[in-house]
Amino acid sequence: MAQPPSYPADRTVYPDAPMRVQELPPEMRPREEFQRRGAAHVGEEVLLAILLRSGVPGKNVAELARDLLRRYQGLANLCKADYEELRGLRIKGLGRVKCMELAAALELGRRAAQLLHAPRGDAAPIREPETVYRILAPLAAALQQEIFWVLLLDTKNKLIGQPVETTRGLLDSSPIHPREVFSKAVRYSAASVILAHNHPSGDPTPSKEDVDITRRLTEAARILGVRVVDHVVVGRPSPTSPGYISLRERNLTAFE
Repeated sequence: MAQPPSYPADRTVYPDAPMRVQELPPEMRPREEFQRRGAAHVGEEVLLAILLRSGVPGKNVAELARDLLRRYQGLANLCKADYEELRGLRIKGLGRVKCMELAAALELGRRAAQLLHAPRGDAAPIREPETVYRILAPLAAALQQEIFWVLLLDTKNKLIGQPVETTRGLLDSSPIHPREVFSKAVRYSAASVILAHNHPSGDPTPSKEDVDITRRLTEAARILGVRVVDHVVVGRPSPTSPGYISLRERNLTAFE
């Protein structure tokens, strides 16, 4: 019995079918273009296609990459995606392993951005909530959920290490234990700490839950001998807001 022609051996059978990467001119193949032009001079779809490695019957890897960028309306939104979200897209050709690899690459990018924007050892002391905002804004920009951080300070108000992430999820539904919040402060003998979290909506106005949690944590810190300097809520700049609100400046709770 004669076998049907295998795609795309005879393109006259499937004249509108997408071309495989091997059929594209060499200058249009993602890997060849990357090697010829260099990483800094190729488009986002080329870099994404190299991460995805292969497409599926009827859609080559370059088209798969373009479809994914189109689905997210650009790289900025795609950078916010995590593994569970990518899996939830149920895109043909984007299976469990590819979702995992892509999510890992995106997470590496987020961590690299954190390191690049982190203050160095000779950085100026943190004395204003604006400094806290400048440190955390690059991290918060790509987030779609609330994250609670603790900034550890030495006796000169300089940051010790990176901001410590303690909780992900809405603060009124995710338990925040003083043990998790202050454990590294005790371990590294921090002179004081600054609490901070983001509002993915962009509006940094503190909620009642934000104020209540701050009061509870401040009381627990006193027992542990840890000084809480402030709690900064990080949002996005607007005509009426610099992008953050300090609970200390608003006198919403008592600090040391």
